[in-house]
Amino acid sequence: MAKLKIKQMEGIIEAILFTMGDSVEVGKIARALEQDEATTRKVIHKLMDKYAAEDRGIRIIELDGAYQMCTKTEMYEYLIRVASQPKKHVLTDVLLETLSIIAYKQPVTKLEIEKIRGVKSDHAVNKLVEYNLVCERGRLDAPGKPILFGTTEEFLRRFSIHSLDDLPSPNPEQVESFKEEAEEEVQLKLDI
Repeated sequence: MAKLKIKQMEGIIEAILFTMGDSVEVGKIARALEQDEATTRKVIHKLMDKYAAEDRGIRIIELDGAYQMCTKTEMYEYLIRVASQPKKHVLTDVLLETLSIIAYKQPVTKLEIEKIRGVKSDHAVNKLVEYNLVCERGRLDAPGKPILFGTTEEFLRRFSIHSLDDLPSPNPEQVESFKEEAEEEVQLKLDI
């Protein structure tokens, strides 16, 4: 391996400390650089001085013969501002499919959702409840008293719908096509 320049060593040290997250012993860094520990320490301290001189948002700290990259304490206020912002929830195809079933069939139980989807839907329903798009609408008067689910006001807001009456009606031809596909699928399962 060709001899590394100081700038290259600094880049490697940054990559190691950033990626590892926790403290890394100077010996491990030295072995990665194929340098002795004294040289490695000098490069790390030069990098630490550079961060301080440039007033960067990060710094490298020394912890009992190991080094760690971390945020400067003066930056915590800004990190808290970002961390406290609400997350945008991403709706996967599975969540959208489950949400559609609930929107059109509500109030509906998990068992009914699973019959339509053909797979377990616990995770999807729980995520939709967590995202406040779906909530409990009571219990079915049946053995086990299963929970009935329906959509929330947040669902209406997120999808710019004034009421459930504004949901698009399925095309009758598409519904017929879906029924035929489902019947064929059931028949295939019966034949197996």
